[in-house]
Amino acid sequence: MELETIIAKDLLRIGAVFFRPNEPFIWASGIKSPVYCDNRLTLSEPSVRRDVENGLATLIERNYPDAQALMGTSTAGIAHAAITAHILNLPMGYVRGGAKDHGRQNRIEGKLEPGQRVVVVEDLISTGGSVIEVVDALREAGAEVLGIASIFTYGMSKSVERLAESNVKNLSLTNFDVIARVAADEGYIKPEDVARLIAFRNKPSDEGWIAGGAE
Repeated sequence: MELETIIAKDLLRIGAVFFRPNEPFIWASGIKSPVYCDNRLTLSEPSVRRDVENGLATLIERNYPDAQALMGTSTAGIAHAAITAHILNLPMGYVRGGAKDHGRQNRIEGKLEPGQRVVVVEDLISTGGSVIEVVDALREAGAEVLGIASIFTYGMSKSVERLAESNVKNLSLTNFDVIARVAADEGYIKPEDVARLIAFRNKPSDEGWIAGGAE
């Protein structure tokens, strides 16, 4: 079984990615969404945590072999960066959402050398805005950002465009399309709901996908 399918099954089983196409969740932005994501739950399930961290380690070894350090996003990426760095025997740090207002007023925590080649570890990528802020902060501090390693991505056009504009690549363990397919295969949703989910992913602001489930 491919890793992206294994991770999809893991996330669905523990409710880290939960589909509810007929009773949409409402995001802070007001957008109605058929999916709820909380990959922090992976930390509470040892078998899933093992799959995720070993998967991230393998992804980084294969695609970013020159990595000299891992940098987690605050706060969700910190634990994943720490565990994966332990597996790979690499230094680790993390980037705050903003600089501290006390002490040394650091935004980047952990030792970062100028020119150091780093990989950003993130749990979830939706529109890409927050992870790109982390990439920018690391670059401003003199790091060479090789790319991003994440658990899950929606693959939304906005994130694809933003990552391209920032000249940084993201590699995820699994993605929205795979999880939607596995969810249908395993009975979490109806097969006909997959098209509705993809329609949401392609244009989140358009609520036409909701009517697609009306009987």
